[in-house]
Amino acid sequence: MTARVLIIAGSDSGGGAGIQADIKAVTMLGGHAMTAITAITAQNTLGVQGVHPVPTAMVLAQIDSVASDIGVDAVKIGMIGSAETAAALAERLSQPDLAQAALVFDPVMVATSGSVLADDATIDAFRALLDRAMVATPNLPELEALGGEEAVLAHGCSLLVKGGHAEGETVIDRLLETGEGEVARWEAPRIDTPHSHGTGCTLASAIACGLAQGMPLEPAIARARDFVRLSLHDAPGLGQGHGPMGQQYVRNDGLFTGPALNQITLPANDYAVSVAFYKQVGLKQIVDSPGNGYARFEAANGVTLSIHVGDGTAGGATAYLESGALDAWVAYLARRGVRFEQMPKDEEWGWREARLSDPAGNRLCLYQAAEYRRYPPWRIA
Repeated sequence: MTARVLIIAGSDSGGGAGIQADIKAVTMLGGHAMTAITAITAQNTLGVQGVHPVPTAMVLAQIDSVASDIGVDAVKIGMIGSAETAAALAERLSQPDLAQAALVFDPVMVATSGSVLADDATIDAFRALLDRAMVATPNLPELEALGGEEAVLAHGCSLLVKGGHAEGETVIDRLLETGEGEVARWEAPRIDTPHSHGTGCTLASAIACGLAQGMPLEPAIARARDFVRLSLHDAPGLGQGHGPMGQQYVRNDGLFTGPALNQITLPANDYAVSVAFYKQVGLKQIVDSPGNGYARFEAANGVTLSIHVGDGTAGGATAYLESGALDAWVAYLARRGVRFEQMPKDEEWGWREARLSDPAGNRLCLYQAAEYRRYPPWRIA
């Protein structure tokens, strides 16, 4: 059944954050997005020029409408128009028809541009929503406004501490649980781009979609982070300020547990001749390593094709099947008698790979690469 995600948040007229970013994230990850709009903003990449809260009764009417007909598997809450609405949401989401839905609470207070989106009374009212939430996803300034890590964990919800606002070239995100402290962390190089509007909205909605699809919290966060990073890489460069990300361009990047056929490596005899040929065919070259006899190309749908001169492909082509749950997939196959020449192993180029051959001797690689397939550190600028 299609995962049903109810998004309770404000509208961004510029399409970079809010409801618009939420819908894009849930849709691209295979869920069905429903909305209860809490506020209408006049907003672009330069800032927020106006905010018009939606009356609380209308917010609740939107929720009642979709919950009574379509049903809800997970809820994501972002921008809230008022303290009155925050309190009403906490009560409504605790009622029997929604009490079992996983709740991801992104306590939006300040937009990327610096515009304030929640007053002190609304922030105070957030506490009732923290009591209901499965996980809260504040950025560092929002976490400080909520009283810090212990204050949030005291509500019994999990806490994802996002490190995007911290200094340094590495972004560190930490998952904390009440009574356990840090249970998981993710580190990745900072993506240097001004087009990061909507990162928090996108992340929270992507997590909610994963929970609605039955994923445990930790892998739902891991997939959501990959989706956000790919969206940052794919940002279209719109606007004069903090532009929108490119959720609509994320393709074939190991974000699903099932196998995706998205990479093939072909043998080559003459590096320059093969590179020129595939460029002529219309593929975009994204890796150029003549010293290793290796080049990678990207098609319009995000699928990649590589050529390799030398022993690495002397026996013919290799087909690559990617999964966001590589180790579990390989373990499942191994238990059923599939023989592997290499069990999952972290490679120096950032991929995790397992290798085997099919009954006819064709070579297969089961792997997980996420952003490093299309956006390796050495991608051609």
